[in-house]
Amino acid sequence: MRPLKIGNLELATPLLLAPIAGYCDLSFRLVARSCGGVGLACTDLICPEGIVRASPTTLRLAATTAEDSPLCIQLYGGNADRLCEAARWAEDRGAHVVDINMGCPVDKVTKRDGGSKLLCDIDKTLGIVEKVRAVLKHTPLTAKMRLGWDDSCIVAPQLARRLEEAGVEMVTIHGRTTAMKFSGEARLEGIGEVVAAVKRIPVIGNGDIKTPEDAKRMIDMTGCAGLMIGRGALSRPWIFRDISSYLTTGVIPPAPSIEEKCQLMRDHFWNMVRFENERCAVFEFRKRVSWYAKQMNPCGILREGIRVINTPADFERVMGEFLDWRREYDAGRVNRAEELIEA
Repeated sequence: MRPLKIGNLELATPLLLAPIAGYCDLSFRLVARSCGGVGLACTDLICPEGIVRASPTTLRLAATTAEDSPLCIQLYGGNADRLCEAARWAEDRGAHVVDINMGCPVDKVTKRDGGSKLLCDIDKTLGIVEKVRAVLKHTPLTAKMRLGWDDSCIVAPQLARRLEEAGVEMVTIHGRTTAMKFSGEARLEGIGEVVAAVKRIPVIGNGDIKTPEDAKRMIDMTGCAGLMIGRGALSRPWIFRDISSYLTTGVIPPAPSIEEKCQLMRDHFWNMVRFENERCAVFEFRKRVSWYAKQMNPCGILREGIRVINTPADFERVMGEFLDWRREYDAGRVNRAEELIEA
């Protein structure tokens, strides 16, 4: 596993946290970074109009701290002038990388000519990219894309090659089309074709990386220079640590203990209190507990308890009750009937 260079920026690892809309906020990025192995983390998708208007919602999505480094700010949209303004704004505020989203398949993004809609008119998209590249003084510009809009429009290899010619310093390719959304399997052969299409810039593979073995398989089959992980990190923020270890030593570290997993949840919750407010932390964790729970079963008392919390005190009480129960369970002092209820 080699370090990754994006222009003049060298990352400690070639493992990137994806810009998952609604999930990869500052609070979660710090949790993933604390586990180790993250070379670069990306913000949520940022709307340039929101930056121009100084929308509080947009500014919260772009919020960062000294610990949240190095950071990529990802922009979406189809208006070149607005993207240029937003790119300058990101550079002025210390973004290490500015990325243009060309892969989001969500209707509310594509209907604004952003995301994977940019795959439908390559010449127009390149015109936008050239303008954005021209306004950046020193920050690398990158792009994240899909294979194409659908199977009749596989444009990623051609687009990646032309993006490189236009000055883009890295391309991330998700191995699905827009029409596939998140169904089916990511196509490794499609990622490999993008790797083969460029001359010098790194290509990052993305899609269906849930285990260290998945990571190695993608690298072996595509030749990609690094990996971007999204949904696989939501329930296992330590996946970057595991992949880094596996690719360098062949060894996957032991999974965090139940106490360590609970501490990650606590860190995440209190990060939200710190960067947002108590109400937001409570509301968000009612939803996010289901992700953590995937790696903590049996944990019925945790899932159901968090879903009805109303205050930070409720959160800490539920966490304490769950840990007490798990210690009893792990010691074999919970009878089979209780185990079935919790599972």
